[in-house]
Amino acid sequence: MAQTAAAAPSALLPSAEQAEVIDFIESLRARGGTPAEPSARIVSADGTRGVVIPESMFQILVDVAEALKAGLAVTVAPRHLALSTQEAADLLQISRTTLVRLLESGAIPFDKPSRHRRVRLEDVLEYMKRQRAAAAQALDDMVADAERLGMYDVAGEEIADALKHARRAR
Repeated sequence: MAQTAAAAPSALLPSAEQAEVIDFIESLRARGGTPAEPSARIVSADGTRGVVIPESMFQILVDVAEALKAGLAVTVAPRHLALSTQEAADLLQISRTTLVRLLESGAIPFDKPSRHRRVRLEDVLEYMKRQRAAAAQALDDMVADAERLGMYDVAGEEIADALKHARRAR
């Protein structure tokens, strides 16, 4: 499925036919999670050697395979470094109107070279990172408040500790 840089997003849905993905993951794990060669390569189905890919691209492919194995859908969408407000809103999974409010409030920087606002992909990703951190802090605060008020049971503490540990591991 070859796509141009301006291609529409495509969703990869997990299916029974994706045994190759699972085999890919198991093969990597069997080798200690590293490629068999010093550099990762894309190889065609007939075994012909393809191009060498950077480690960062290899890790992306591993992450996609892990998500599909876990039964998650993966969306592949080409992105420009500068996004329209609709593209940025879609990436954040919010309405365009909400995004414009965020832009006007200064939460996300933007440029307006003409009539239309342009948002840098880097700024949108940074905003997402800040939002995740704020949500994690809010959850930690709620857990601490519940513990302080004696509203947390033992099983809840174990879950909270596991969540805190998982968050720190990221």
